Amino acid sequence: MDERFHPPQARSRGYAVIAVVAALLGLLFATYSTLDYAAHLDRRLHDMHCSFIPGAAPSSDAEACRAAMYSPYSALLKDDYWGGIPISLFALGAFAFYLGLAVYLLFAGAAAARSTVRFFGVVSFAPLTVSVMMFVISVSKLGQLCKTCVGIYLASILLAVAGGFALSSLRYRPPARGSSDLLVALAGLVVLGLSTLVPAVVYAGSLPDHRPFLTRCGELKLEAPKVGELVALRGTRPVRQAMFFEDPLCPTCKAFHERLELEGVLDRLDAKLVLFPLDSECNWMLSEPLHPGACLVSKAVLCAGEQAKTVLAWAYEEQERLTAAGKAGASTLKELLRARFGDSLVRCVDDRKTEVRLNQHLHFASENKVPVSTPQMYLGKQRICDEDTDIGLRYTLTELAPEVLR
Repeated sequence: MDERFHPPQARSRGYAVIAVVAALLGLLFATYSTLDYAAHLDRRLHDMHCSFIPGAAPSSDAEACRAAMYSPYSALLKDDYWGGIPISLFALGAFAFYLGLAVYLLFAGAAAARSTVRFFGVVSFAPLTVSVMMFVISVSKLGQLCKTCVGIYLASILLAVAGGFALSSLRYRPPARGSSDLLVALAGLVVLGLSTLVPAVVYAGSLPDHRPFLTRCGELKLEAPKVGELVALRGTRPVRQAMFFEDPLCPTCKAFHERLELEGVLDRLDAKLVLFPLDSECNWMLSEPLHPGACLVSKAVLCAGEQAKTVLAWAYEEQERLTAAGKAGASTLKELLRARFGDSLVRCVDDRKTEVRLNQHLHFASENKVPVSTPQMYLGKQRICDEDTDIGLRYTLTELAPEVLR
């Protein structure tokens, strides 16, 4: 008999070894991502796993992973469930299936049915397809990559490599005597589908009801200052009034605005902005600056008049550079403002009237006993809880202001 029908054990098991490693890595990173997501169901802020190293401890320095988790693309059914159903759950179920199949192929070796090997080879490319889609979204929409997500991407690539080797190994196997490929494919797809969906169904069934918590974070006690004192952020199709307390050098504020833009919410709001720089240079509620230079950039937003939205967007876009300039000193920061917006804006920043106007914003926050943190969002007078502006944003808006999502 032709020796190609009796391949060495290494040849018949090599792709299975790669598949086991790939599935284990995918399962591990998907588990980390899911655990991070589920931990936030208690409505508190937690450290997150955000490392390429399996087994690394959670860290508070996980901005890219946190941004990915808060984004509209991290979960399905966000309108129906607080936080939605994380897509990592589907990855967890799928990689568990691939691990089971890979272990079978590893132990079966050359005795594994040709139809099973072919089925594995074909479906092994499914996670890679999803990973490519998520990679494109991360780069084009979020502008950054979550390390645990990248771990899943790499596991998907490795699994696809194993699948390619599995398909190439078929030329060393004798043809099957009765074609059972269709039956194996149908059965395999059913099991893969169930494995992928069951974790999500269990998760959805165990989610707590967050509706009682949505309106428990207080209200504004005082009316907003007269028109002209706050910054107008009126959308193109406003249907609901809102108010934001933000610091232009606050990374969390930047991420919050990006989420609102991705959800299409900003265009549906007639919003007012209260500038609340977390900088002790002007904010007497702080003993030391959290964001040096934020007072100066806040004044620049005030000085921009009808172009305030443009200056605020620029501040968020150039936040890292402005933060570094703020630490270097006011003169360095002013040079960046002058280079972008001209001398007239810098003169306005130095004007005493601008300082008084910013002080009015801070007094408004103080008199309303607003927490010294940013960002904060109010629908009318109702304060939206901090946790409901991130992972639970879409669900909260669906419950309290569904018109802004249409």
